Amino acid sequence: MKELWVKADHLDDWNKRKKLVTTALESGTNAVLVKDEDIEKVRTLGKILVVAKGNDSDVIIADSIDKIKKVSGKKIAFYKEIKSKENEREIATAGKIADFVIVNALDWKIIPLENLIAELKGKTKIIVEVKDVKDAKVALETLEIGSDGVLLKSDAGEIKKVRSMIDEISTEKLKLIPVKITNVKPVGMGDRACIDTCSRFNLGEGLLVGSQSNALFLVHSETLESEYVASRPFRVNAGPVHAYVLVPGGKTRYLSEISAGDEVLAVNSNGETRPLIVGRSKIEKRPLLLVEASSEGKKIKTLLQNAETICLVDKNGKAVSVAKLKPGDEVLAYIEDVGRHFGMKVKETVEEK
Repeated sequence: MKELWVKADHLDDWNKRKKLVTTALESGTNAVLVKDEDIEKVRTLGKILVVAKGNDSDVIIADSIDKIKKVSGKKIAFYKEIKSKENEREIATAGKIADFVIVNALDWKIIPLENLIAELKGKTKIIVEVKDVKDAKVALETLEIGSDGVLLKSDAGEIKKVRSMIDEISTEKLKLIPVKITNVKPVGMGDRACIDTCSRFNLGEGLLVGSQSNALFLVHSETLESEYVASRPFRVNAGPVHAYVLVPGGKTRYLSEISAGDEVLAVNSNGETRPLIVGRSKIEKRPLLLVEASSEGKKIKTLLQNAETICLVDKNGKAVSVAKLKPGDEVLAYIEDVGRHFGMKVKETVEEK
């Protein structure tokens, strides 16, 4: 996820600076750059990463390599405007010892920015100062990789525009394929996890869950009305505690590990994704169904609660209840060629039955 920092140290009036900070908080911004005199004021408004020159900040701004070397026990952001090749080289050197480099490139010297991204990507976080959503998009997509984030120097309205743009370009797109059901059978009782999120799912959206980390079924959210129970559009009845669920960053986690404050990846039938914050994981003993399917000769499987309100998603994007599921039906799944180790993709043979 690309980061959004907001610059709030350039205005003389505290009330105007406060407006920028409160909008940053409301927009889910990662950090605010403020005057030293505002550090404690900002902390009374909400919890956010505070960046300033003073030692009381969470991230200390440094304008020289000597200052970076003098600071210990704090995160450092090296701030520099690019005016020459010498500036570019100084930023590159600082990036190897600082946690962040903030590049002021408001006159948009693209080539130096490309050089810095190529040299420093993965060694430090590159934050580029921008003045609007157009410049932010260029910075975040330069060399296709883009900077790690932007520092926005603008008004409250532009903060929301940049936040929306970052959410859009940070969305992962997955390729879901139809798989053919081969077997559905009751298997007895087990500990089943419902994942309740802090947002509402849309129709056709759910979580990718499965017994094999490289073969996950799209389990539909409880957004549908039923004669038996009211809809719970924040919930996915995901499956037993051993199952894997896909989370942001291309990783999987066990359902048993998921708890309040974690993130999961909502996915729709087109493979479009968005991260959602978990509000609660609810584990209860429930009767389970084994669902098996095949894709190009590969057998994949998962277990789900044996109840008519639990649904998978068919190849047309429609929810289909597991109570009505039968051999020959086709449902959507996400299948990879790699295995996983501690939730991370690995290029080795991993067989899960």
